[in-house]
Amino acid sequence: MMRKKIAAIAVAALTVVSMLSGCGSSGQSGAQSGGTLTVGTDATFQPFEYQENGKYKGFDIDLMQAMAKKAGYEKVEWVNTAFKGLIPGLLSKKFDVAASAIYITPERQQQIDFTNTYYPGGLAIMVPAGNTTVKDRSDLAGKTVAVQTGTKSVEWLKQNEPQAKIVEVESNSEMFLQVASGKSDVAVTGKPAAKAYAKTNPKVKVIDKTLTTEEYGFGVRKEDSQLKEKLNKALKDVKADGEYDKIMAKYF
Repeated sequence: MMRKKIAAIAVAALTVVSMLSGCGSSGQSGAQSGGTLTVGTDATFQPFEYQENGKYKGFDIDLMQAMAKKAGYEKVEWVNTAFKGLIPGLLSKKFDVAASAIYITPERQQQIDFTNTYYPGGLAIMVPAGNTTVKDRSDLAGKTVAVQTGTKSVEWLKQNEPQAKIVEVESNSEMFLQVASGKSDVAVTGKPAAKAYAKTNPKVKVIDKTLTTEEYGFGVRKEDSQLKEKLNKALKDVKADGEYDKIMAKYF
């Protein structure tokens, strides 16, 4: 009888260990080639990532799909996440990669790693189409400046133009609307996305001169060095076979 009890306890213990080992591992599961790669994105930033008729589209979307295929993944599962939640979501293993026009910065590199850069960017100023008073950064003092919370724009303004009146909003679409509707004097955001929006909305324009020179990268957890290596190789391969250029031509 005692042996049976001990055996039963052992089986129960193994069952609990097995169950616990599976908990919280979903964020790592996609890191194995041949499975699903889970990718977090804030799908509100044309032309990099957005949704159309319920489908994810954009430069980052197509590029990551191509890279995942090169790296041996069967599919990509997108996790739509507010920009400010991308790094926390990555660290808590809600997804394996963050792909959302994220600038590589020293502050972010303290928390996560990045792949090699895949696109050059930079912050720019968006103003109403009829505005003639804002021509460069020196004109931002005293102006209401719309920015998306959690982005590089917020810290850049605080450090470089502290006299600007920052208006933080949750999404890029809301930020652009702030300018188009006249609620904010200007917006500071990534130039590629600002130019893409201005093409479809004649109420705004983008100042040609950029405020910064930045590089975009895909975010991964620091411990996922093998995944980073796979993505870097995939990026190199996508560029080598011409697929990168085709995706570029589609969105820019």
